[in-house]
Amino acid sequence: MIGRANAGKSTLMNLLVGERISIITPKAQTTRHRIVGIVNEKDYQIVYSDTPGMLEPKYALQANMMTFVKEALQDADILILIIDIADKNMEFYGFNKALTEMDIPMLIALNKVDTSDQEGLEAAVARLKETFPKAEIMPVSALHAFGIEHLKNRILALLPESPPYYEKDALTDKPMRFFVSEIIRESILENYQKEIPYSVQVEIESYKEEENIVRIAAVIYVARKSQKGIIIGHKGEMLKKVGTESRLKIEEFIGKKVFLETHVKVDEDWRNKDRSLKAYGYKKS
Repeated sequence: MIGRANAGKSTLMNLLVGERISIITPKAQTTRHRIVGIVNEKDYQIVYSDTPGMLEPKYALQANMMTFVKEALQDADILILIIDIADKNMEFYGFNKALTEMDIPMLIALNKVDTSDQEGLEAAVARLKETFPKAEIMPVSALHAFGIEHLKNRILALLPESPPYYEKDALTDKPMRFFVSEIIRESILENYQKEIPYSVQVEIESYKEEENIVRIAAVIYVARKSQKGIIIGHKGEMLKKVGTESRLKIEEFIGKKVFLETHVKVDEDWRNKDRSLKAYGYKKS
């Protein structure tokens, strides 16, 4: 599953998987990693890949995010391109050639059709048919779950038969620590403005399961010293707010009481440093 930032990939992914795998905010670059969601039924297993929004990279982190998109294209049996119906730009940051030359089925999920009229829908379909003549265009609204069952049925019809890749009870290939860090980052995206959310990386230092509680220690890394004070806020109020919101979300996600401890540290210009990008899982060693 690929698309531009804010096209609705993560919302659609969560609908198709039936679980909240990817974090969702109105801000661009919410998804940074390639996130796998697995659907297991009696007769089939479908593996979905949510990917970072396609963009023109401005720093090393974004360049590595685009590598995740390229890897997903190489692995796919079906490509789902998610496009906002209001988006008239048919240039996809160097991906157009690869998209038009792919020899696998391509479904275009034309999203947010609830925000358009019939004339707008017809114009969008015409643009897409001209750019991607081999693609099958499917109008959907991820927000209102419109057209999702039809999309699921087309995916099932097009997928090749093969042995399952994962165990039958698997939901994702990511560990619990990853989802905890993503939940904290989601709270940061929701509570801070401008550059701050994009300068943050969350790492889980410890995750200890006890009988009645899970104890988690998280470090929030920022790219500049000046950002540390903004994250913490006056008398620590902002960090406390983020911690409380994150703890409640994590408790809902794992179904257990949580004690969450958060600290803020500086990793100067981490988005352009190979060492940091490798440590945070954005670049292979």
